[in-house]
Amino acid sequence: GVQTCALPILNISLPDQLKSHIDQRVSHDGYGSSSEFIRDLIRKDQAEEAEKKLVSLIQDGLESGNPIMVDNSYWKNKKAFLTK
Repeated sequence: GVQTCALPILNISLPDQLKSHIDQRVSHDGYGSSSEFIRDLIRKDQAEEAEKKLVSLIQDGLESGNPIMVDNSYWKNKKAFLTK
C-alpha cells in the first residue's frame, strides 16, 4: 500500500491582510493549498540564501590573491606533492 509520512505542523498567526494575500495567491496561481504556497516561499528563501552564500564565496575567491590555473596538470602535481 501507499505509505504516508506525517509532516510536522507549524501554526502561525497572521493579520487578515496577509491571510487574504495567501488565499488570493492559492486561488489564482495554482497552489493546492496555503501550506503549498508557504512551502514554496520557504524554498525560494532557501535558494536565495544559497545564492547569497555562493556569491560571497566567489567574492572571497576573487579577493584571495592572484589567480592560478587549475587543470588536470595542477591536480596531478598537487597529488604528487601531497603523497611524498
